[in-house]
Amino acid sequence: MRTALFVAALTFLISGGAQAECRSDRVELRNELAQVRFDIELAVTPQERSRGLMFRESMPNRSGMLFIFDPPQRVAFWMKNTLIPLDMIFTDKAGTVTRVHEGAIPGDLTPIEGGDSVYAVLEINAGLAARYGIRPGTQMRHQVFSQGPAIWPC
Repeated sequence: MRTALFVAALTFLISGGAQAECRSDRVELRNELAQVRFDIELAVTPQERSRGLMFRESMPNRSGMLFIFDPPQRVAFWMKNTLIPLDMIFTDKAGTVTRVHEGAIPGDLTPIEGGDSVYAVLEINAGLAARYGIRPGTQMRHQVFSQGPAIWPC
């Protein structure tokens, strides 16, 4: 009987029946190569989005900032007063990555275009997008996608 319960529980876990709880301070990304989680800060208000990661001298390896644009819109970022190199991951309202800009240069004022209908942008330390194979088509999961047509819901 114990063996049957153990096998049933293991099958449930492997099949994805038990999913990690979505949290406001965490985002997950997945594709056929990897699944990775980042601890994040949210930037929702215009003031939070304007400040972003400016003036920070470092950021823990699996951390980042998630910028939310509701409604989805055309966005462009720059690196003014940003001291650390970053990768920028642009998504649509469903949480699908539409564009990745790798290695944004600290202090560079050149606009980094995200495209039309950007709903969220995740900034992480430069080099991590390549390390985890994050590219267009990768899926992102976070609470902010639960109100839309999320591909990978909470």
